[in-house]
Amino acid sequence: MRVIRVDASTATILLTEAPAPKVRDRQTGEIAKDAVTGEALMTVGVVYIDEGESSLIQVTVPESGVTEGLTVGAPVSLPGLVARPWQSVFNGQERHGIAYRATAVAPGAFPMAQAG
Repeated sequence: MRVIRVDASTATILLTEAPAPKVRDRQTGEIAKDAVTGEALMTVGVVYIDEGESSLIQVTVPESGVTEGLTVGAPVSLPGLVARPWQSVFNGQERHGIAYRATAVAPGAFPMAQAG
């Protein structure tokens, strides 16, 4: 499926859930790994606010991309943020959504107000 780059330059992104290992198999507790590098993956919860609209999203980042100094409720940056539409059939039910991935999650800043 297509990968769509997300321009977050004007967005405010606030951390809502601290980084946690991404579980691949809930029954065994197996941690998800990057298909190319084999590195363990983490998820973070954020609220993405842009142009007066907000969305709660989960973003997957490689373990090495989780930086120190993250605080729940504080702004973060998500360099390399992409969205990937997905769909699957599980127990006869079709499911679909958007998976978000970034190269890192780091402490950020509130965007400067636009002069107008």
